[in-house]
Amino acid sequence: MSFEFFGRLQNELSLTGNAVYESVVAVAERVNRKVHVLRLHGQAASLLTQIETVQGELGQQLAGALSRHSPARPRASPSDIERTVNHATDRVHLLKQTLLQVDAQIRALKLEAIQGDLLTLQRDLSLRAAAIERLPVSPGSKAVGKPVSDLAWPATVRLVTVFRGPFLIPPTEDFVFRADDIVIAVGLRADLDHIASWFAVPRTGKS
Repeated sequence: MSFEFFGRLQNELSLTGNAVYESVVAVAERVNRKVHVLRLHGQAASLLTQIETVQGELGQQLAGALSRHSPARPRASPSDIERTVNHATDRVHLLKQTLLQVDAQIRALKLEAIQGDLLTLQRDLSLRAAAIERLPVSPGSKAVGKPVSDLAWPATVRLVTVFRGPFLIPPTEDFVFRADDIVIAVGLRADLDHIASWFAVPRTGKS
């Protein structure tokens, strides 16, 4: 065997090793994302429970404060009730702000998780004059408030899914678009450019 053969073999083995390493890293990243998303979902559930607890405690405190008392235990003053309500409101507001942050993190992780797959699919589709498009639904755009069936979809375009917050929603004919949805569609490049106008804010006052 020649040195050239060994050189080629070494290069092939090296490439194979690199490919395996990249695959392992990719799998590890996906697993880490899933674990992180599960933890965030658990945190979100805990926040919702805390909000319900605060609201329940407030209801009990108000009921006790407004109920009839004996002369030895006078009714709570309006200022005491106001302080109780304000304290509970502040706690709920803080918990809701934290919940919104957790929701944003979950959404970002889910978008990141499919980004690699979308890029791979985009490369494959580009060889066939097709593409996969990510179309944010802008407030005031033509699609807002309309079901899928109301829009004249080109035959070459397929609506794959819709991101709504952290959730992936498989759209049906009755699915109604909302502002800030993110539409994922596959089709010919020219037709995708055409439907993109449905989800963007019109440049003129016409819809």
